[in-house]
Amino acid sequence: MSVLFSALDQVMSVMHLSYLMLGVVIGLIVGIIPGLGGIAGMSLLLPFIYGMDASVGLGMLMGLVAVVPTGDTFTSVLMGIPGSSSSQATVMDGFPLAKKGQAARALSAAFLSSMIGGVVGAIVLSVFILVARPVVLSFSSAELFMLTLLGLSVVASLSGGSVYKGLAACGMGLLVGTIGGAPATGDFRFTFDVDYLYDGIPLIVVGLGIFALPEIISLLIQNKSIASKGNQLGHGLGQGLKDVMRNLPLVGRSSVFGSLVGAIPGLGGSVVDWMTYSFAMGASKDKSQFGKGEIKGVIAPESANNACSCGSMIPTILFGVPGSGSAAVFLGGMLLLGIQPGVSMVSTHLDLTYTIIWSLALANILGAALCIFLTRPISMLTYIKFSILAPVILTLILFAAYQATRSFGDFLALGVVALIGVMMKSANWPRPAFLIGFVLSAGAENYFFQSIQFYEYSWFTRPGVLIIGALILCGLFLPPVFRRVMRKRQTQQEAEAATQPENNFSLDFWIAGAFLVVSAVFGYQVWGEQTLTRAFPLIAVTLLGGSSLMVIIQHLRNRNLVVPVEIRQGLVYVLGFFVMAFLYFELGFLTTTFIFTLLFVYFFAQAGVVKSVSIACGLLIFLLGMGRLMSVDYPEGLFDGYVLAIANMI
Repeated sequence: MSVLFSALDQVMSVMHLSYLMLGVVIGLIVGIIPGLGGIAGMSLLLPFIYGMDASVGLGMLMGLVAVVPTGDTFTSVLMGIPGSSSSQATVMDGFPLAKKGQAARALSAAFLSSMIGGVVGAIVLSVFILVARPVVLSFSSAELFMLTLLGLSVVASLSGGSVYKGLAACGMGLLVGTIGGAPATGDFRFTFDVDYLYDGIPLIVVGLGIFALPEIISLLIQNKSIASKGNQLGHGLGQGLKDVMRNLPLVGRSSVFGSLVGAIPGLGGSVVDWMTYSFAMGASKDKSQFGKGEIKGVIAPESANNACSCGSMIPTILFGVPGSGSAAVFLGGMLLLGIQPGVSMVSTHLDLTYTIIWSLALANILGAALCIFLTRPISMLTYIKFSILAPVILTLILFAAYQATRSFGDFLALGVVALIGVMMKSANWPRPAFLIGFVLSAGAENYFFQSIQFYEYSWFTRPGVLIIGALILCGLFLPPVFRRVMRKRQTQQEAEAATQPENNFSLDFWIAGAFLVVSAVFGYQVWGEQTLTRAFPLIAVTLLGGSSLMVIIQHLRNRNLVVPVEIRQGLVYVLGFFVMAFLYFELGFLTTTFIFTLLFVYFFAQAGVVKSVSIACGLLIFLLGMGRLMSVDYPEGLFDGYVLAIANMI
């Protein structure tokens, strides 16, 4: 009991609360900037916490790690841009709600769900902190591989009208995830002698390319504000809170599930979001609104991702194995503060452990309250003409993408993935399935070859493997609800086949044909490699090629193989993006951003000179400030050296 009182005294001290609040504010700012996420924000904090008192430094770190999944909801809902990898699923229904003029409803529901999820996660963490060590240690690579298969099983719920499209999208994601070094042998695959590809394509680049840029292009083609209806945002704020209270069982299930999945190293928030989104869809009586503005599609993932952040602390604190990328940086912060994770955290330093737990819960409450307070004014962004916001959003995306490796390859990879995203969005292919495959690819391959190396093929008979396999089969095939869903999807697919325009058929044909070519090229490239080097990529190639071939067979009767107007317009915008990427390195990143923003806002958005110059200068100041804060050296080109010299003089 004295340990609990000691921890409570530390948490409620003025110094701890002050730094906790500072961490909350920084976390919200980092969350709002698309693509940065907790890893970048916590990396910024590490130099400042060196030498601090342990409880104070931990308060600052916990404040940040707790609220990044809350702050990134702003861009996910308002702009369709995932603030981080843990907010991808929120875009699916949060952004459509913003388009309907219900941004405040979506945001308030997300923030209250996040707060409850974080508190539940802290409670689960406090309960499991004494018993989770043997549970987590009991998971071998075989069980972890089966858990990644469980994550991949959500594709069945996100594949839209055609299961073959979902499988093909997942296979494409798996294949892209295998680019770079093979974990089993160290051999490099699919690099095509391009230096950038030797380390693989970063998750930030893939997430922004597959979701953010296609949404921007779609809105630019329409050239309207994000919100298409004039609903009063103030009423939506209260409605979102009521939505959460009506769906408390969903919040509770998602929170507990997020906590448990977060405790498993290697899965993390980008996976649990999609899994809980799928569960919410499967448990709903009316699934037709998911992806079109269903509030449950916001509540479930937002409850889970904050709880997942708490769950990832279990392996981090107990035996120094980070459960996520943010937890890995948090582990580094603990070591800087002189704290050694391990058994001592539940024996001699139990008070410090409970300080961490209660700081998490308090930070979630403070962060959600602050976000709810800011919901109404920030939601007004959805009623600004999108052509005004586009240069700002595009700059934020490019800034976030450039943080991946800070090379020209980041922009090129972003453009290529965006091209895939535009095509998939235009043809209604499931982009979440692509992202799920990419996220789980590296972990799945690691666990696959480790299982074979440690157990050969006897790992199929391990009790944990059999139990998880049975859960996957039961979840997909046995319950009546899944059988009804599959019959309903088949009926919808037949109805769509009878009414769908020929252009959409032909676009499906072109995409499936392109994917089939990719599978053939990648399969040929890896065929002559060692067994462990080629085994997993060939699985992805088979999945991609086979599913794409089935889509092609379904559309062979359609001979009007033209490219629709929408995709042609999207390709023009992607081509313009490549031109900008070239100019970033020729003229300079700062110079190109300033000129592009000024001309775009003045001519395309038809804004006045003062407004155009103000927005361009504001973006330039933002980039200069972030460059100094994060020690980022932008591509200077021909003119950025003069810009930096003038900025230093000022």
